[in-house]
Amino acid sequence: MESRMTITSTTESVAKVDLGFAAFDADNHYYEAEDAFTRHIEPSMAKRCMQWAEIDGRKRLLVGGRINRFIPNPTFNPVSKPGALDAYFRGKVAGGDMRAMFGELDPISPAYRDRDARIALMAQQGLEGAMFFPTLAVGMEESLRFDVPALCAAFSAFNRWLLEDWGFAYQGKIFAAPYFTLADPEWAVKEADWAIANGVKVIVMRTSPAINPAGGTRSPGDKIFDPFWARLAEANVSVAFHSGDAGYGKYIDDWEPGGEFEAFKSSPMRVMTSDRAPFDMFAILVSHGVFTRHPKLRVSSIEAGADWVPNLIKKLKKAYSQQPFMFGKDPVEDFCEHVWVAPFYEDDIVLLAETIGVEKLMFGSDFPHAEGLEVPTAFIHDLHGFNDADIIKIMHHNVVEFLGL
Repeated sequence: MESRMTITSTTESVAKVDLGFAAFDADNHYYEAEDAFTRHIEPSMAKRCMQWAEIDGRKRLLVGGRINRFIPNPTFNPVSKPGALDAYFRGKVAGGDMRAMFGELDPISPAYRDRDARIALMAQQGLEGAMFFPTLAVGMEESLRFDVPALCAAFSAFNRWLLEDWGFAYQGKIFAAPYFTLADPEWAVKEADWAIANGVKVIVMRTSPAINPAGGTRSPGDKIFDPFWARLAEANVSVAFHSGDAGYGKYIDDWEPGGEFEAFKSSPMRVMTSDRAPFDMFAILVSHGVFTRHPKLRVSSIEAGADWVPNLIKKLKKAYSQQPFMFGKDPVEDFCEHVWVAPFYEDDIVLLAETIGVEKLMFGSDFPHAEGLEVPTAFIHDLHGFNDADIIKIMHHNVVEFLGL
């Protein structure tokens, strides 16, 4: 049934769509301060982690002693306008020169780096609260995968910067997620204990196999990680799997050699395989028994779209009907009980609701990124076919429930 809400757009200094209630955004971002990885780094590890250097007159980020190209402009000043690529992601304009599509850049806003300025902006945008994720950090694990001590040192430093600058639950409105890797299981448990002691509500990870320091990878569902998952479940801490550099470039390079991962670098295989990482990650969490062993654990998929969900559900149904002994319980029930999904605004959101239930859908604006929405609450314009009660769930209640608030 269509919504009967009265929705009005405003033309104040900050545009918003007035929903008649305050929304809760599942996907907001900050732009990291330049010392996010260096302010708290152990001095002996500094040269193995992140450094800044001026090369050919341009400030460049070095990671592990190499120029890192995950973000073309890691200083974020100037930065793209929010929603600059909206028409492109809706398929209304064809891509070409991606740099040109970003348009004119702006000096970085205080609200992108200062939590009090951001709370003031959120009030104008009609947001009660939001989960906050990195912009740069989601691409750094892959860059340090071959130096696990440096990888853990870098994210220990990053997480302490995050707590200091943003807080893990600042004023009950900003829920910033520290970053976790499973490359060192003991580090993950200790870091979880530290984060829990500092009031964390949600952590962020990438959709990727866990790095094995002995070589290769292992499943995040390996029982070696059970102490980590148990800590989070017992402490009522949610896990958000956010898109970034999931390390899938090595698979794409088998078909389409093209060098290291770079945000907004287009190729046919990258576009057509963009849903593989979340599909694989959530298939593993279900089929390797993470939710069966940790029934209180809550996880979500953020900024990875939702087109992969119906196909995964179909595959889980088939696997369970053919070989039910492989699972501790019905895998579809397991998925629908433990996994929340924040779809892209251009996805078939009605199909997603029919597949996993409207209670597991969360609105995420990706503000202030170029590929997100200029006006976060404008997400409601893509909720065609939902009634008022369901819209409130998607735009507010479900995020609050995911956070366990």
